[in-house]
Amino acid sequence: MQVIRPIKSSDFAALKQIAIDSGHGFTSLPVNDELLISKITRSEHSFAQAVQTHGDQGYLFVLEDTHSGKIIGTTAIEATVGMNVPLYHYHRGKMVHHSPTLDVYNTVETLTMCNDYTGSSEICTLFLNEAYRKGSAGRLLSRVRFLFMAEHPERFADTVIAEMRGVSDEEGHSPFWQWLQDHFFTIDFPTADHLIGIGNKVFISELMPKHPIYANLLGEEAQAVIGQVHEKTKPALKLLEKEGFEHRGYVDLFDAGPTVEAKLKSIKTVQQSLSWPCKITEVQGNQQVAVCNQEIEGFRALVSDQIHIDELQNLLLISPAVADALHVTDGDCVRFIQF
Repeated sequence: MQVIRPIKSSDFAALKQIAIDSGHGFTSLPVNDELLISKITRSEHSFAQAVQTHGDQGYLFVLEDTHSGKIIGTTAIEATVGMNVPLYHYHRGKMVHHSPTLDVYNTVETLTMCNDYTGSSEICTLFLNEAYRKGSAGRLLSRVRFLFMAEHPERFADTVIAEMRGVSDEEGHSPFWQWLQDHFFTIDFPTADHLIGIGNKVFISELMPKHPIYANLLGEEAQAVIGQVHEKTKPALKLLEKEGFEHRGYVDLFDAGPTVEAKLKSIKTVQQSLSWPCKITEVQGNQQVAVCNQEIEGFRALVSDQIHIDELQNLLLISPAVADALHVTDGDCVRFIQF
């Protein structure tokens, strides 16, 4: 069985391997022992906190194969972004050049640096071992964050964002960054990517152009990738779009990947998931159901067909194996959604 739970200190080696496997552009998991340890420590502290409103918490989850004990994926939520470390984006806008005298009317796309998402919550750090990508694990890693947010909404902001990985090649070179490098920087994309990952963002405010950039002045390759996602990120974007996330013109400063957003209460899983008591019994359902317990430090979630939704009694029937994995007993309330 595959179970999602909060990360713990003993998962360090597995998290480091995920950081290595994730490759260039996955800035939220830098290959840096000190920073990975600090992420684990911060997550443990966040899950342990009694929270009445969202603040500087970071919740890092892992997906464990309980048969082998292997960690096969990770996913995370930042309760608030941009408060301690600035969060920068480009916003795509338009500027009109109009001359009635010459009968000329031109519309030019612009990129303006901003901090518009300061104070939002962010879902991030989703990665799944390639060998497990054909089943339901990827969808569970994505949707489990919304189950947790639905169960504990006081811990999160009204607006939720997700920064999607932009276009880069196998060596980590970004066409968009290449233009910035040629005109404003002397460091390559993997170096900038690494600096962001370890929290060194001072160079952004020091070197980034402060005035709007005319997109038509960029090279053709750079223009073509604005708002586009990395090939490996397309499935994740589709999952978020099904949840109601939309792209409203904000893109990453470095690879121009899109940032998508949704209101917490409007996210499909948040809206449609239900909280019912459970009854433990031998059961074989005919559909997959994603389910989680109501705990914080002891949070557990999984997807299984050993579940039956009894709509007549508003009761969720779950098998002993599912109950054991979720750490629940008869009568405990669980949150669930059809998968």
